[in-house]
Amino acid sequence: MQREAEITRPIYSSFSERLLAAGGVLSLVGGSAMVAYFDPNKANLFPVCPLFTLTGFACPGCGLTRGFHALFHGDIVTAIDFNAMVPIWAVIIAWVFVSLLLLTVRGAGLKMWPTNPRFLWVMMIGMVIFGVLRNIPVYPLTILFP
Repeated sequence: MQREAEITRPIYSSFSERLLAAGGVLSLVGGSAMVAYFDPNKANLFPVCPLFTLTGFACPGCGLTRGFHALFHGDIVTAIDFNAMVPIWAVIIAWVFVSLLLLTVRGAGLKMWPTNPRFLWVMMIGMVIFGVLRNIPVYPLTILFP
């Protein structure tokens, strides 16, 4: 009976793990504040996609910074127009942020499903398919191009 209690008891993190989680929270807040404040269309602060610069093809991440800038300003349609995967990335980043915040405050975060190998494979395959589809120059698919 005592063995079952030991298994179900939550595992709390050490001070160094909580400190690293606090650094992650501060990084996410700082990065989000920069994306929200500076317009990626006008500021030269953000890096340009090397794949797009060299080849003219948009990678699956092209438009995410501009999309998050629009999302932070409440323009959901424009955010999705820049990159259709913005809602998926917003959920993943929000989940990681909340998990890191809880890990910092109480010593135990949320279950990290974004690091599950099955989820990572599905996400990788989805990003490859999205990256190929958004570069096909046929009308319905041209909407996906940033």
